[in-house]
Amino acid sequence: MAGVAGHGNDLSIYLHVPFCSFRCAYCDFNTYAGLEHLMASYVAALCREVRLVGAEARAAAGAAVHTIFFGGGTPSLLTLDQVAALLGALRESFALAPECEITLEANPGTVSRAYLEGLRALGVSRLSLGVQSSHPHELRLLDRHHLFGDAVQALIWARAAGFDNVNLDLIFGLPHQTLAQWQATLLRVIGLGPEHISAYALSLEHGTPMRAWVYRGLLPMPDPDLAAEMYDWASETLGRHGYIQYEISNWARDEVSGLRPPASDSPTSGDRRLPAYACRHNVQYWRNQPYLGLGAGAHGYAAGFRYSNVLAPSAFIQRLEQGGAAPFPFSPALAQSVPVSAEDAMGETMMMGMRLVQAGVASADFQARFGVSLAERYGRELERLTARGLIEWDGERARLTPQGRLLGNLVFREFV
Repeated sequence: MAGVAGHGNDLSIYLHVPFCSFRCAYCDFNTYAGLEHLMASYVAALCREVRLVGAEARAAAGAAVHTIFFGGGTPSLLTLDQVAALLGALRESFALAPECEITLEANPGTVSRAYLEGLRALGVSRLSLGVQSSHPHELRLLDRHHLFGDAVQALIWARAAGFDNVNLDLIFGLPHQTLAQWQATLLRVIGLGPEHISAYALSLEHGTPMRAWVYRGLLPMPDPDLAAEMYDWASETLGRHGYIQYEISNWARDEVSGLRPPASDSPTSGDRRLPAYACRHNVQYWRNQPYLGLGAGAHGYAAGFRYSNVLAPSAFIQRLEQGGAAPFPFSPALAQSVPVSAEDAMGETMMMGMRLVQAGVASADFQARFGVSLAERYGRELERLTARGLIEWDGERARLTPQGRLLGNLVFREFV
């Protein structure tokens, strides 16, 4: 198993669906509007990539897959037949753990009750809805084409379809947004009772319309102090309503009534610092554990390499139509790969692991993985960050303080 995963016995798979009905003003992901005519060919190519990489994984005595994540883009633009084809290829090509978490991202305006019932019947176990805001003017600013009522209806349908593990995504720190407006959105979302809430501060990414509007003076620059106040209020309020903050931008409930307990091979089991409804797939990233990236522009980390595929869907399709098997974990769509040294892996494990605000990085886990303790490798850095009030370090576990959560980049750069 180590030959595939590089470390540990679990593997995760990310599948990128780059298609959107429209492109949001703040988004810098590898997404494309107006290419829906390529979707059928793209799904066929993605199924081929799944089978090619799966065959190489089996040849390398591969680990069990414990999470699958359909991200985008807008995966809910896939038809049920297309989702079924992809899940069928995955089940044929990989050993899926019995309690494999299967997440699909959806935009509220793109789903129906019948569609969600179909997803659940196919085995999708977790739904992530891109709500972003409850205010129509904020949704228009973000170029979102749904209303909050659409999100409420999507959640009602999801419950009726049998989804008992739902995440709602939110964005705060928008131009013109007031604290009161953010508070109203969050309280409305809490009132819907999702198992998981993600809240991200707006980032003005290069090449996005939102950034251009701000730098041309068409919109005010978001206020970082106000965004920090919004974040603090959200953290406190979510905690009061039974949500446990387990990562800088993620909160989850810890009850397991109505939900199968985490599988014994999942990264949440055996660690009571992670709530039951934590996203197991994302925890795999934050623990710097291996995952396969499949699809146009997808990134992966396995067998000692970080790698990415070609960006354009048309190029991805062409590569898979013309290419054959490649050494694990690569496929004919490979654009670049970089070997990860032990030193790099240690730094990455610290940077990502510290995002898990309760679990942090345990010295025992670090030593088991790298053969050296946290104090031996990063003693000076940990003492320095502790003195600045950015982390807690007791010799056994390092984790962010509330101040460190706001200033995470100051912490992470110590381990570069």
